[in-house]
Amino acid sequence: MRRGPGGTPRLDAGYISPMSTSSWSEGAAAALPARALTRALTTVMLFVALAACTAAGSDQEALQRGDEAFARGEYTEALAEYRLVLRQNENDVDILLRTAHAFASVGRIDEAVELYRRAVELAPEAADLAAADLLRVARRATDGRRDGIMAAAAVEAALELRPGVNLTGLARPLAEHFSRNGQFGQALPYFQKAMGEAEPDPNLILDLARAHEELGDCELALTYLDRVQDDVPILRRSEVDWRVGHCSFELGMEAVEAGRADDALELFQATIEVGEPRNRLAPAWFEVGEILAEQGRCQEAIAAFEVAQQEELGGGLLIQRARDRVDDIRFRRGSGGPC
Repeated sequence: MRRGPGGTPRLDAGYISPMSTSSWSEGAAAALPARALTRALTTVMLFVALAACTAAGSDQEALQRGDEAFARGEYTEALAEYRLVLRQNENDVDILLRTAHAFASVGRIDEAVELYRRAVELAPEAADLAAADLLRVARRATDGRRDGIMAAAAVEAALELRPGVNLTGLARPLAEHFSRNGQFGQALPYFQKAMGEAEPDPNLILDLARAHEELGDCELALTYLDRVQDDVPILRRSEVDWRVGHCSFELGMEAVEAGRADDALELFQATIEVGEPRNRLAPAWFEVGEILAEQGRCQEAIAAFEVAQQEELGGGLLIQRARDRVDDIRFRRGSGGPC
């Protein structure tokens, strides 16, 4: 630095102020010669452009590596490459879809669904592609590994992204999955969809009847059981009998409470006819005895109460009640009824 006239300091040509380049003031910029300033700005711009080209090239290379790995069936490697690209392109729908597809291919459905949702938020038209991809995952899960949990998660996500999507071929496996896990409320709509896909076979109808029974709708369950009672495979014959007997007894008790004696008598007789469940035979005979006694069919009532004693498996209270009712009828110890 030199001093001018009167000792005033002045800048030498080419002098650069020590001020930080990140906080230039107009005065500091003016202190640079125009040529030096142009060179500095050009250098910075070239550096930024080079960095951008390098990042873009790196992303493109990673994307290509991911596509090649996916084509070879190396889904974990493809996923790693796609995720690398996604970090710098969080709102790129194409990258989101590729990464989601890779997540789905390695069975990581939750992460796949999250990315599919983001893609659909950015581009609603991506919903069809996302739903189709999820349904492909579900079909692989049901056809190959029989992974009902993965299939159910994929289908539920597909329905969320594209309500009303076609589930042909998936409804029955999903219904059976939920049924095996005791989730009959979730199984029922899939059983109903499966019934509409093709001519239902006896096993499907029986499974649908079971779902209704487990949900407390014995009346509808009996309707379906009646359809398959003569066609069910021999290995499930005893299951049909048990369910018919169980539902008939439950509906018979409801009929008694409602004062529909004739309906109740018919339902209890249906339980007795199939001989199942074994622990409902004695109560069914006892209820038959009570109905017959009310109808004045005293000898038939006595016979029913005697059979109830023979059929009772646990002994005790019901046997004593049946004996008391026989004595009431024989010795007219009732309350003025027909018997």
